[in-house]
Amino acid sequence: MKLNYTIMYVPDVATALTFYESAFGLSRRFLHESGDYGELETGETTLAFASHTLGASNFPAGYVRASDSEQPLGMEIALATDDVAQAHRAAVAAGATELMAPTVKPWAQTVSFVRCPAGTLIELCTPMT
Repeated sequence: MKLNYTIMYVPDVATALTFYESAFGLSRRFLHESGDYGELETGETTLAFASHTLGASNFPAGYVRASDSEQPLGMEIALATDDVAQAHRAAVAAGATELMAPTVKPWAQTVSFVRCPAGTLIELCTPMT
């Protein structure tokens, strides 16, 4: 077993892809012609986005939309970078909300937290050695 996809349900897939391209320099793999699904190039595990319309078809009983929640959901995606401060500034400039400025943790890893416009909690961190 291996982690293959992380899929975030968002109000607008194209807008989410554009944010991650602008904020983090990730490349778009594709956006389905329906606009309901898209993926970014992120290495071995795919970071993907699906529309709330697609989410509603998958979960007819409903689900908690990160975009509608006042507080971040109890899960995050983590993006590793050698320059957390620069990535943090770029994310905020692209429209993310700062939750925690870059901080050096006791285990010597630099970490910051932002929340993307679609509501997902994002950890920016230096790689662990």
